[in-house]
Amino acid sequence: MWDSWNWQEMASAFVMLFAVIDIIGNMPVIVSLKEKGKPVEAGKVALSAFALMLGFFYVGDMMLRLFHVDIASFAVAGALVLFFVALEMLLDVEIFKGQDHHHTTLVPVVFPLLAGAGSFTALLSLRAEYADINIVAALILNMALVYAAIRCTGLVSRIMGKTGIYMSRKFFGIIVLAIAVKLFASNITQLLGR
Repeated sequence: MWDSWNWQEMASAFVMLFAVIDIIGNMPVIVSLKEKGKPVEAGKVALSAFALMLGFFYVGDMMLRLFHVDIASFAVAGALVLFFVALEMLLDVEIFKGQDHHHTTLVPVVFPLLAGAGSFTALLSLRAEYADINIVAALILNMALVYAAIRCTGLVSRIMGKTGIYMSRKFFGIIVLAIAVKLFASNITQLLGR
């Protein structure tokens, strides 16, 4: 196992996962949820996201095949969930209303914001290029950053203030919407082209 260790592969996988997980871009969503009194526990988020992504990393391809679902279909479904999350951010509406507040950590924070279709697709594509140990190490480092970022949401909230959080929520709402549209568009063409 250790003979497959490669710093360059780990760094490349880290950068790709960091861009896809986008904890910085997701901070306004997390701050907003906390301001609404919904619990977002840093340790629970990081561990749940890690477990979900690691599980998908090892059995995702097989699991999707079991249900006769391909990556393109999965990505389109994830894009639709992200679309509704973006609408919540942009329009100040609450779409995920019927949920118990204890599950806020899981939806939408863990899935689909951190561990969503983009992350899963990235993990499967990385597995085709790099050794497992390098990708898992990159994933652990990313989850450590997720934990630290969520632990510091109070500090972020104080620095940005209510206006800054509101403006960044709208800005990142557009970014999340753009990611959802891109994910949808790039994968729906594959589905329609069959």
